Amino acid sequence: MLASAEGPKEGENFAMVDTGANTGTDAAEAATQKGILGWVERTGNKLPDPVFLFFYLILALVAVSVIAALSGVSALHPTTLDEATNAPLKIEAVSLLSPDNIQRLWVEMPKTFTHFHPLGYVLVVMLGAGVAERSGFFAAGMASAVKSAPKALLTPVVALVAMIGNHAADAGYVVLIPLAGILFAAAGRHPLAGIAAAFAGVSGGFSANISPGQLDALLFGITEEAVGASALDAAWTANIAGNWYFIAAMTFLYLPIIWLVTDKIIEPRLGAWTGGAQAGAEDGTSPDPTLQDSALAAKGLRHAGLAALFVVGLWMLMVFAPGTPLINEAACDGIPAADCSIHSELRPLYQSLVAAFFLLFLLAGWAYGRATGVIKNHRDLVGMMSESMKDMGYYLVLAFAAAHFVAMFNWSNLGLISAVHGADAIESTGLPLPLVLGLMVLFSALLNLFVGSASAKWALLAPILVPMLMLLGISPEGATAAYRVGDSATNIITPLMVYFPLILIFAQRWKKDFGLGSLTAMMLPYSIWLLISGTVLIVVWFYLGLPLGPDAPVGYSLPGASG
Repeated sequence: MLASAEGPKEGENFAMVDTGANTGTDAAEAATQKGILGWVERTGNKLPDPVFLFFYLILALVAVSVIAALSGVSALHPTTLDEATNAPLKIEAVSLLSPDNIQRLWVEMPKTFTHFHPLGYVLVVMLGAGVAERSGFFAAGMASAVKSAPKALLTPVVALVAMIGNHAADAGYVVLIPLAGILFAAAGRHPLAGIAAAFAGVSGGFSANISPGQLDALLFGITEEAVGASALDAAWTANIAGNWYFIAAMTFLYLPIIWLVTDKIIEPRLGAWTGGAQAGAEDGTSPDPTLQDSALAAKGLRHAGLAALFVVGLWMLMVFAPGTPLINEAACDGIPAADCSIHSELRPLYQSLVAAFFLLFLLAGWAYGRATGVIKNHRDLVGMMSESMKDMGYYLVLAFAAAHFVAMFNWSNLGLISAVHGADAIESTGLPLPLVLGLMVLFSALLNLFVGSASAKWALLAPILVPMLMLLGISPEGATAAYRVGDSATNIITPLMVYFPLILIFAQRWKKDFGLGSLTAMMLPYSIWLLISGTVLIVVWFYLGLPLGPDAPVGYSLPGASG
């Protein structure tokens, strides 16, 4: 269940729900897709698993490094001076087949893997999130929020809960999407419209949320690795709240878009619903997410709420109490008051958010499980935490391959050299920086059609794009924000997204002849409008110079050159 770490965007298997739907004709249709969607499916299916994709890229990187070293490829370091000449330091390409690099590869292999920044961030958060998911807390919270929505506000409530439910990963897909279909049907509305709205929120709004979470820890870990490898700014550290303001704005931008597309485009096309409130599975095996002990779930949610308040109170205590450990009161010592930001003092707080989310998910899930009887003793709790680590097996394998690709890119100096020459090329075109960000969004969206994994794509792109954009005056947080806009918008139209077949089966519960092409056509308006609006948002955000999060400006200036 790697999906719990970064959403269902890897190539892992998942347990499909047996709905009793007849999918034979739809499987045939899926196998004979034509046009652009068929080409995307056929091309994407020919690509190797992301793990092997990294290994193939490493082999290509080795060959390129040898050629670049023999050809004398180089660049001038933008911030570091040569101590001997006091001129900008010359960075030359280094062959990965040099004796030093071969030795480093084998000797430092454990260090290369375990020091990969995203690894620790994700594993810590997932220890808590695994308990919240397995105890039923995530599912119950989403179900409770959606079921209490008034009929007139059903669409926006479903969309909002879906986007917030990204923290719950699998539960958003497996619980909320079929539940939305049931609730729409019970309200006399077309259930496929409910499925579409929920799918658009969970997957199309994959990066939107009102607070940072697991995805932020994952992506900023990769961003930190890219900045460190570039050696452009040794003082920069990851802050998983670095996109907080931006993703919150995305949430409130995407909400009316999903609402309008659902009510004004998708539902009118589907026509009036006359099938009643029950799904059409003939054998009665379709699971109904609304069938649960509501009183017990309500009790569990109350207990989970108290646990969440405890965690929030604990962190507030560590911020505001005298002698707090999460405020660096000495950060501004020796610095003029006008030049010191409060965010410098708050840096320990920002860096503690990974642990905060771990404790929040852990205690809330534990409290819910104890109240509902799912967790009877501490062994059940430890078992859930252990199971969550088992589900991270695929991610660990992927992280091993990605860590070595990123590290070897650094050893060869090709990442920084490419960034310097790429920045010079973009500057020579005269393109405005906001337009550069917009083009990055579109590129990420196109790549997402073929490589679904959010971490795999960012591990591939970040070593070049992050330092290149830093040289152009765009912060690492800005590069990360632009990437995640494009990464989520096209999730809902690519057949390679791992949950796409499951969403198709949910839809076939209500309409037997609903095929892969039907699902893609239904979701295409969402994808187009989310991509357009997200691109406009990042461009306007940069023009206005708004901070992307606490202590996270969108612009960036390189630190002064040092001897």
